[in-house]
Amino acid sequence: MEKQATSITPDLQQFIDTFQPNKFKLMARGIEVRGINNMHNTITQAKNLIEKLGLKLIIQHNAEMLSYGGFEVNNR
Repeated sequence: MEKQATSITPDLQQFIDTFQPNKFKLMARGIEVRGINNMHNTITQAKNLIEKLGLKLIIQHNAEMLSYGGFEVNNR
């Protein structure tokens, strides 16, 4: 079984540097931000930052992620 190398795109790196999440996990298509207390405000801030900087990223989340205070930021 061959492991797939995960690389951080320039847009994703700019998001990480600017947003500065406390905890995140590197994934195949992006990152998973974890340990968020106020999900609505944090996701809104992340979406606004992506739009303001013109990054080619999308936010994804679901009910399971809500249980541990997380959401994903993925490359388009």
